[in-house]
Order: sequence, then structure tokens, then C-alpha cells
Amino acid sequence: MIKRISAVILVMFLCFSVAKASYIFIPMDERQTNHLKAYGIAYWVLTYDVEVYWLLNYRGGSFAFQHTQAFEKECLLRNVKFEVIANAQFAKIQQEIADPEVNKDVIKLEKAPKIAVYTPDFNTRGERIQPWDDAVTMVLSFAEIPYDIVYDREVLEDKLPQYDWLHLHHEDFTGQYGKFYANYSSQPWYKETVKRMEALAKSLGYDKVSKLKLAVVQKVREYVIGGGFMFAMCSATDTYDIALAAADTDIAAEMYDGDPMEPNVNMKLKYDNTFAFRDFRVSTNPMEYRYSDIDAKKRRVPPQSDYFTLFDFSAKWDPVPTMLTQNHTRTVKGFMGQTTAFAADLIKPNVIVLGENKPANEVRYIHGTVGEGQWTFYGGHDPEDYQHFVGDPETDLSLHPNSPGYRLILNNVLFPAAKKKERKT
Repeated sequence: MIKRISAVILVMFLCFSVAKASYIFIPMDERQTNHLKAYGIAYWVLTYDVEVYWLLNYRGGSFAFQHTQAFEKECLLRNVKFEVIANAQFAKIQQEIADPEVNKDVIKLEKAPKIAVYTPDFNTRGERIQPWDDAVTMVLSFAEIPYDIVYDREVLEDKLPQYDWLHLHHEDFTGQYGKFYANYSSQPWYKETVKRMEALAKSLGYDKVSKLKLAVVQKVREYVIGGGFMFAMCSATDTYDIALAAADTDIAAEMYDGDPMEPNVNMKLKYDNTFAFRDFRVSTNPMEYRYSDIDAKKRRVPPQSDYFTLFDFSAKWDPVPTMLTQNHTRTVKGFMGQTTAFAADLIKPNVIVLGENKPANEVRYIHGTVGEGQWTFYGGHDPEDYQHFVGDPETDLSLHPNSPGYRLILNNVLFPAAKKKERKT
């Protein structure tokens, strides 16, 4: 038994022993064969307590780490383009990046962040009740980055502090079931969702789903204030803020929570509670497939010209927004969702705009700080499915390994791995 253990240790040592004079360099420009899996390689290396260097604005936001045969083999297995470079060559790259005249920087990633995805657990047991997918869980799986599923019970039981990064699935935090009533209330999946959510709320001590969701968003707020990182897409963005603003008023009509909406709800919203948005008005029409005027729903952007532009930030002075916008292109193809884009005039002045469609006066990608933590909102449903409908099949990411839109999600996943002093805003 002792000999067997010794043999295993020896094999591990030989596999992971560092070639002192060399690094693996993963380019992230247009030459990369699989951008999405490259993030998975960076994450995987971090799980072995090996530092990863994120070379901001250098060839598309490239990665580098000490060379081992095991790391090299994994790059080959995942079809990720890489180069083995000498120590002197890597030192030269670092010297070039350090030049104060160039807009580049080196960020050390130190620890693989522990990831949680907030999503109904009845969508993860093979039942697939809700007929839509989630871009984040798809890209995490494709990149081979592990994550745990949490939902209302786990949030209210204070499980979030166990995680470094939280993604909010396409949830409706206002308790209006996605405002799908007009089009889908007769569908079996809608009825089953309502049934299960009402049972969950009751089991947790709430007489309404809207009250349960309010308790959840407030717990998430505590998590972020305490130093957590929260990422949301599509309807989880605006409904999160709407729920916070409407904490003291009932904005749900009778078909959603069993009693009428309060009168004059828009006079009772408290914008001081929100992360990103101010001065918005919620939709008081229960049949309208829209939560508020935050979402730029009445957009006149032809599909062929639907792009948004990523801002260029100073890598040395603004490392956080620079990390979050690393890409091999500054122009990203737009995509729609229940919440597609944010009205520019309803965004708080302290929020950092990361990507926008300026001619349309709409913002697609934003970031901010609350307390000790940070959050990111990203409009749209699926970066490689322009107009995803309920019931459509999920995207096959093997057909889109170089997706700029999906890269933005993965920038957020790696961001919490950065040294604390380098990720402050």
C-alpha cells in the first residue's frame, strides 16, 4: 500500500513538475482555435494552486502560466492553441506590457473561484420544466468550469457566503412568472412552474411568491455588500432592481399573487435600494410582456446592424472594467432577450458602462460596486441565438468556440480569481 501511494505521488510530481525555464502562453486574439475552452484551461490550472497571468490587452487578453507536461497535454486535449515560450521570452512580454506608454497590464489570477448558479432545481433533474436554456450554464459546461446549483432555499439558509461568484439565472424576481400570463398561462409548463413556486414559497414561510423573491434579492444584496460577485443576464437584471425598488409596495396583479396591484405603485418605488437603475416606471399592465421601461423594448435596430461596442479602459488604472471587456474584437453582435438592453437615461451615474449601442441610445453591459462586492448586468438571452424563443433548442457551443459575446460571460467568471488589490474599482 505504501509503495502504491509513493508511486502515485511520484507520477504526480513528474506530471506537474515545472520546467523552470518555460511558460505556456495561450493567445486570445483571432488566432486562438477555441477561446471559450481557453478560459476553462486557465480555471483548471488555478485548481492546482498555480498562478495564471492574465495579460490584459495583449493579443486579445492572453493567458500564461508555468509549463508542465500535464498542462500542455490538457491544452491539446481541449484543442486550445498555445505556445511554449522560454522564461526570457515571457520576461520580455512582461517588460513590454509594463511600459507606461502602452495600454496593457498583467493581472495575477491566484485561486479558482467557487461558483454558484441560482436556478430552479426542477430544471436540473432531467425534468426541464421551463422551456428555455441559460447561456451561462451552457458556457460553463462547455468550458469545463464546475459550478453548484442553488435556489431560494439555499439563499435563505445563508449558503451564498460559501461561494465567490453567483450567477442569477433568467429569473423574474418580481414574482410575476416572467409576465408570460397573456401568451402561456394555458401551457402545462407554466401551470407546473406556478404550482411548484407557490409550494416552495409556502414551505419557506411566505404567503406569496413575490414576497419570497423579495427576501431572496435582499439576501443576494447582503452577499454582494459583504464582498461577493454577482452576475445576471436577461430578465434577472432589471427584475432584480425592480424587486428592490418595490420592496414596500405590491406591483403584481391578481392573476400573479391572488390580490390586486396597489394603486400608484410608480409613486412608491425607492431607487436608493437599487444597484443599477433609477427613475424607471414599472408596467402596470399585467398582460404586457415587459416589466418596466428599463428594457429598451421598442427598439428600431435592424438585425444586420445590431452590434454593441465595448469601451476601451486604461488597463493600468482601471483593471476591473478592462478585465471584464477583454476580447478579440471591440464590436460584438447584439442578441435579444426578455430584457435585451437598458435605457441609457435610466442608469445611475456611478455605474460603469462596459458596452453600448450608442446610435440606439441603449446599453448592453454594465458593472458596479456595492459595499465590498461587485455586480455585472448583461442584457440579452443567448449571444449566439439572435432571437431566442420559448421552446427553442439550446445553442451548440461547439459551433461557436470563438464567440465574442460568450467571452464576456467568462471574463466575469475569472474576474474574482484576481488578486484583491488588482480587482478594486
